[in-house]
Amino acid sequence: MKEKVLKTASEITAEITRLSDDLYNNPELGNCEYKSADSHVALLKKYGFSVERPYLGYPTGYRAEYRSGKAGPRICYMAEYDALPDIGHGCGHNMLGACSIAAGIILRKLADEIGGTVIVLGTPAEETNGAKVIYAKKGAFLDVDAAMLAHPSAKYYFKSGSTLAMDTVEFEFTGLAAHAAGEPERGINALDAVIATFNNINAMRQQMLPDARVHGIITEGGVTPNIIPDHCVCRFYVRAANDLYLPFLMDKVKNCAKGAAVATGCKLSISRFEYGYKNLVTNEALSDAFCESLEELGITDIKDPGEPAGSADAGDVSHVCPTIHAYFPITEKNIGTHTKEFAEETQTRYAKQNMMITACGLAMAGAKIIKEPERMAQIKKEFKVFKSKRL
Repeated sequence: MKEKVLKTASEITAEITRLSDDLYNNPELGNCEYKSADSHVALLKKYGFSVERPYLGYPTGYRAEYRSGKAGPRICYMAEYDALPDIGHGCGHNMLGACSIAAGIILRKLADEIGGTVIVLGTPAEETNGAKVIYAKKGAFLDVDAAMLAHPSAKYYFKSGSTLAMDTVEFEFTGLAAHAAGEPERGINALDAVIATFNNINAMRQQMLPDARVHGIITEGGVTPNIIPDHCVCRFYVRAANDLYLPFLMDKVKNCAKGAAVATGCKLSISRFEYGYKNLVTNEALSDAFCESLEELGITDIKDPGEPAGSADAGDVSHVCPTIHAYFPITEKNIGTHTKEFAEETQTRYAKQNMMITACGLAMAGAKIIKEPERMAQIKKEFKVFKSKRL
């Protein structure tokens, strides 16, 4: 199998790297990835996938399938392709999507022999309103036996680990404008309410669980210093290790804003400004299949991911079907993601070699699951145990 995988990979490397480079040169923001989705779909159709687009209400989303005609598990590779404002592909999604497509094409070449169904899902807007959240709610993963992706990183290969559950909240305070020096007593200061909200949240940090995070910005803070602000807005991300503690923490954050509104006399409006994400729960049996595949390809130094720090919409997928979200290195430098420098590293030979190695690993993991029923049974058993603990 390894030889077949490597042979197919060598045959498609030029097309896959060209796809990644095209997206790098033409970055598109979330839900505006029209050209990017066009490029993805064209390549998948070329290799025999039937494609549904738009998908579940997303014009830049798609679902590509190849059915072998033989019974077997349904293996899904998730593709991301949105960029960041001003930075371009500073998170490397040009490579992430290309890697998933490569894995899908490689496994498709094996499927007629080993069976199963290969799915590549185009998932827009991971950086903001991640489409995987809506896909998961609308049933896109209910028939999926294993969902996988690998994300670009710096320096090391990392196993799939966990992410923080996350929700968003916007507080809009309405007060009363007045001359800040001439008649301040006539005003109701909306900026005071925002500042009090931040102070209230800072005061409660001691009582938060150690792995919880609350961080925010002021998006509207007034117009000029000589007018008491009558309309101010702040936004927060609220994160926790799991989506069971998160609602409790969010209620406390909202109470901080409610208290500030009472104290200042402002009216308060509370809303969401982006989707929230569930915490990622890695299926370890599925992760083992991927790591074993990488080792067979010569990648033996695969790091444990450590404590969760960020959030991802793949977390919602992991609550519906067995899922992994691994990482592969595109640079040997200590460069952070969400930077122009990280985007530039996607253009190096080192990055492109590791992208294809990772695609081979993902394809081999899919093949192992299809060919080894006992492995699939172990993956399903682990997922069933996870779901039972949440009931």
